[in-house]
Amino acid sequence: MAKRPAKSQRSKSVAQASGKRGWWVLFAVVAILAVLAWFYRAPIFGYTQTAAAYSARVACSCHYVAGRSLDDCAKDKLSGMELVTLKSNDDAKSVTARFPLLASDTAYYREGYGCVLERWED
Repeated sequence: MAKRPAKSQRSKSVAQASGKRGWWVLFAVVAILAVLAWFYRAPIFGYTQTAAAYSARVACSCHYVAGRSLDDCAKDKLSGMELVTLKSNDDAKSVTARFPLLASDTAYYREGYGCVLERWED
């Protein structure tokens, strides 16, 4: 008759099996997310570019036309744009908005025109 493994040995083998299963589940989730990101890449890049351009123009107008501080202008961002960061350049009278790793855009203050965006290159 075969001996049954001790309780501690059984729990170790169960933990090892569930640990291996955990890596496969993590790999499957990452693979699914990568496929979805690839499939929806055009809308993702479009929305991030739009968010950066909108934020740069609004913050530039707020900062250079209305005369408010950039920190105060950051409060004007719409909900969902929390990842967009703003940076001003007082020498060039411009505000750059960046969406991490995906998009950035710059708006310049022009006397008589207000704030205008850089030309987009396709």
